[in-house]
Amino acid sequence: MTIPHDQLRGLIDHARWFGGKGREWTLAGVRRVGELPDAPDGLHVTIDLAEIAYDDGTTDYYQLPLALYAEPQDRLSHALVGEWDDEDHGYAYVYDALHDRESMALWLAAFAAHGVDPARHHDVRGELMFHRLPGHDLDIEAHSTLFSGEQSNSSVAFGEDALMKVFRKVTPGVNPDIAIHQVLTEAGSTHVAALYGWLDLVDDDADGTNSTIQLAMLQQFLRTASDGWDLALASVRNLFAEADLHADEVGGDFAGEAARLGTALAEVHADLAEHFPVEQRGADAASALADAMAGRLDAALDVVPDLAPYADSLRATFGRLRELDGIDVQQVHGDLHLGQTLRTVKGWKIVDFEGEPAKPLAERLLPDSVWRDVAGMIRSFDYAPRVVAMTAGGVDIGGEAEQRAYRASEWAARNRAAFLEAYTAALGTALDGAAGTLLDAYLADKVVYEAVYEARNRPGWLSIPLAALEESS
Repeated sequence: MTIPHDQLRGLIDHARWFGGKGREWTLAGVRRVGELPDAPDGLHVTIDLAEIAYDDGTTDYYQLPLALYAEPQDRLSHALVGEWDDEDHGYAYVYDALHDRESMALWLAAFAAHGVDPARHHDVRGELMFHRLPGHDLDIEAHSTLFSGEQSNSSVAFGEDALMKVFRKVTPGVNPDIAIHQVLTEAGSTHVAALYGWLDLVDDDADGTNSTIQLAMLQQFLRTASDGWDLALASVRNLFAEADLHADEVGGDFAGEAARLGTALAEVHADLAEHFPVEQRGADAASALADAMAGRLDAALDVVPDLAPYADSLRATFGRLRELDGIDVQQVHGDLHLGQTLRTVKGWKIVDFEGEPAKPLAERLLPDSVWRDVAGMIRSFDYAPRVVAMTAGGVDIGGEAEQRAYRASEWAARNRAAFLEAYTAALGTALDGAAGTLLDAYLADKVVYEAVYEARNRPGWLSIPLAALEESS
């Protein structure tokens, strides 16, 4: 296939979903792994994999859904990738297919017409395979809308019926977002968007073995849902606007929602424990966890010298893990915060079960302690009020900044307590002994992570994790 690499490099380099920005890389190769069926004359919708080779010797693969037209399409001029003589289809005007409603209609129609029961065995080597879960009839007449705010992936809504997430960076193996959504959907969980299907292929070239690569997932579209992070920010602003009231006195009090979110997370963890393996690991695992957290702290100190005054306290927190007899681990979310939640009229939904994006896929599939998820949500409750306090602007008159900081701490403490009380009650556990030790360690580890992230990406926000350390010292 003859593809001008310079034209595809431009598409990749400027895309929000490309994770290699700031690194030296070359486009080592592009190969076609599939083509959607039933395309009309003059259109071919293909899926290509771009091999990105970095100067440090590592390699990534990115999915490129392309629309190849025999004639130029003025309506898609904003999505033009280039034009070239395609080896399979001759001279073509090539567009990013996710911007094209004609191409997206083919994706949706393929799920409806060609989707197969994932429980049945199929030899799909070298071919795209659409999988469907029973129980929902797709609206194949729905128009597609590409979301503009996506980063690591791309999402396309089909009317008010379905949402398709296209994985841009792909890795051989099972994607936890699909695997967990399938299990929770089949278990009847009300705390996730129902999975309708997914697209994968068995690839024998990416790493020299016959490996499944999962390319996209189709799920329920929660059109009227509200983002949990946005709701929390609105609650904080409401508190700050009422100068003489406490967090439990304002109309926008969030504690009830925090409690409902704690219950939802506990029920999701219970469903995951029922359908995925649960392990009781011994004292050696607890010591290894302490070593890993201490190692991350050592590395963080080189990036964030401001962590130094808290290093001894952090090491002591990690060190208490070595006193534990063991750790229970299971499948968890892995990257939980308020931005991974949606509030609907039927309750809270938890989204994006891919795990921490920076970790390799194999690591994201590993079981972990439920307290990692709990710690992530607690830190999110701390972030929301501090972000509002920092971005409130204006001149500090009469100690307003100090007052906002006090009220931010009050909001965080109230919602943290409501969330934890509901979570532990629903799970039937107490936050003492080993559970308390684990939560403290995961919280400390998360703050260290935040400090490194903010130092590298948002230096103005470094004060948020540092303030948490100051309060706990």
